[in-house]
Amino acid sequence: MRAFIFPGQGSQAVGMGKALADASAVAREVFQEVDDALGQHLFRLMTEGPAEDLMLTENSQAAIMANAIATLRVLEREGGIRLADKADYVAGHSLGEYTALCAAGALDLPTTALLLKHRGLAMQAAVPVGEGAMAALLGADLEKARIIANAASEGEVCTVANDNDPSQVVLSGAKGAIDRVVAIAKEFGAKKAVLLPVSAPFHCVLMQPAADAMETALAEARIDAPLVPVFANVTASPVGDPDTIRRLLVEQVTGMVRWRESVLAMADTGVERFVEFGAKVLTAMVKRTAADVETVSVVTMDDIEALAKSL
Repeated sequence: MRAFIFPGQGSQAVGMGKALADASAVAREVFQEVDDALGQHLFRLMTEGPAEDLMLTENSQAAIMANAIATLRVLEREGGIRLADKADYVAGHSLGEYTALCAAGALDLPTTALLLKHRGLAMQAAVPVGEGAMAALLGADLEKARIIANAASEGEVCTVANDNDPSQVVLSGAKGAIDRVVAIAKEFGAKKAVLLPVSAPFHCVLMQPAADAMETALAEARIDAPLVPVFANVTASPVGDPDTIRRLLVEQVTGMVRWRESVLAMADTGVERFVEFGAKVLTAMVKRTAADVETVSVVTMDDIEALAKSL
């Protein structure tokens, strides 16, 4: 069994998608469709920068999605591969869940781009810059991360945002609390804590205004049943009902990304091969969580051609 998986924020880089677009008209069509939907030159920003503009949440979310979908579309149309025939599940990390839904046909590409633009703007607006932060705990599991979060909170918001793998957990919350996390993490047994270069505290209760905004946006969006089940971030279980998908996407804004549990659950159902599209980020987390599975990252035309031959 196979799962097609899609990366989240942090996997963006200036130059992303350029080589693929140079090599494939299919990829160029995807990037143009996203540009048209958003009414902006996002692909130009992806390929030329500046990096500080690409890193803005309102741009990076749609850019990461577009790059991953372009990679998948090239595989499908030039490689003659149908996702429904070759993948048993899809999943994505945070914004990657939207990419997964697009890949599986639950959301069309323009709708996905617009939702992610709205999501990025809403997340940035929810907490003034400088009032929230995030930190990655390395060498700490979920239980240890929760202990550190409780010790650092001192009455401020401080909670687990991403349970990525058995050795990497991300905390999110008020700036003061996250600064305390960095200061005390080693005392509580973590290898280290690293402040993340993000402009808002994602996946915590401080994002409630963004969740409210996404509830409104998602209520107006058409969501179809996906071609294959999607593993939802907040439940670490497969979902196929459009109304449930809509509700879980709202919950995801403030909820914990249960990526480690999702990987284990997919492996438990028989998934032996995880294929990541558009980046080489999630495969490392997958291997640290389920060492016996096979992982493949698909970024370049060579990667696409090799994958097409192996499916």
